[in-house]
Amino acid sequence: MTARSPVWHPFTQHGLGQPVIEIASTDGAHLIDRNGQRILDAISSWWVTTHGHRHPRIMDAIRTATEHHDQIVFAGFTHEPAERLARAVVDIAPRAPGAPKLDHVFYSDSGSTAVEVAIKMALGYWRNIGQPRSRILALEHAYHGDTVGTMSAGARGVFTASYEPLLFDVGRLPFPDPARPQLTLDSLDAECRHGRVAALLVEPLILGAGGMLTYSAHTLAEMAAICRRHGVLLIADEVMTGWGRTGTMWACDQAGIVPDILCTGKGLTGGSLPLAATLATAAIFDSHRSSDRAKMLFHSSSFTANPIACAAAVANIDVWRNEPVTERIAALSATQAVTATTFANNEKIEAVRRCGTILAIDIRVGASGYMASVAPDIMAFALDNDILLRPLGNTVYLMPPYCTTASDLAAAHDLISRIADHFGGRR
Repeated sequence: MTARSPVWHPFTQHGLGQPVIEIASTDGAHLIDRNGQRILDAISSWWVTTHGHRHPRIMDAIRTATEHHDQIVFAGFTHEPAERLARAVVDIAPRAPGAPKLDHVFYSDSGSTAVEVAIKMALGYWRNIGQPRSRILALEHAYHGDTVGTMSAGARGVFTASYEPLLFDVGRLPFPDPARPQLTLDSLDAECRHGRVAALLVEPLILGAGGMLTYSAHTLAEMAAICRRHGVLLIADEVMTGWGRTGTMWACDQAGIVPDILCTGKGLTGGSLPLAATLATAAIFDSHRSSDRAKMLFHSSSFTANPIACAAAVANIDVWRNEPVTERIAALSATQAVTATTFANNEKIEAVRRCGTILAIDIRVGASGYMASVAPDIMAFALDNDILLRPLGNTVYLMPPYCTTASDLAAAHDLISRIADHFGGRR
């Protein structure tokens, strides 16, 4: 792309003058630039591409859908793709003995809006049942999106500093460090005892933009139990963790829990089109169902439940049902686990962690954290080797599409070793 392009790119400091690469096409686990260079998409294009780019079944569904629909107003109207998708998502949602089911689906356009909707559902629930609670709890280091509500729930810092006047106060719990999870559990219990807590919002098992930090399924189950004991709603932000990334369809499955509200996006359409959904129990839905119009959920967007996106998502679920996706995830996870052991022996690497298909490490550098200056250099180094990485400061991670071959994954692992050798120890 030329330097005179009018496009303003996300999470990009244009003042650094770094090149913006024009992608001409995509194929499986690769991006292909206009010169024909094949770039391994080792981060699934910001964690959205699950099966691989342009999966034939999903692309065919999109083409077919365009013969029947474009956008349709979704207030007072419906359409077959949205109805089919809602039933399919409810069918595969987390289940646990004795737990209420997630039987209702509210559509939106992105992960951020799915979480924003969840927060509004939780606050609306308490107001509508006559017990107004307004306090939201979230984890230290959390990131839930870039809308005002989700920024409020996320960690304060460089991401949110300019917008601080807009943000509401959130109760912040210590991150559940695997070495001392009880600190988090005790803090959650103490917060819930105040009686004003509406909901706990968490990314289950692994934080994404917060640094790919992991915690145990047991700790997640204990947090859910504390919420249940105090009547506090649990919101699971599965936007990144859902659709197999943590090794199971939902991260919540590993803890054997069903949240009151679940947010999904990214992999919902296999990464092909923007679509998100917020799933809720009957209790949440029924608190908004009334002859009183003032009790409705006041949220929508112009493109709610876009039929073409819904058709893509239905096709994505068909891929899960008809292809050996779980076997691909298991193989990918096993390879990542073996490599994690190897990385643990590299003196220039620290804090090796893996969660399902996700592998993350920290490069030992003098200045760490999200704004570590080494990040742009690592990304450039990787692109010079035909692999897309997007480090979170000195944290380098792999979150590849499930179609990634063993040889491509080995190349990505070798690249990380070379990155550690090249950049480790930098001051």
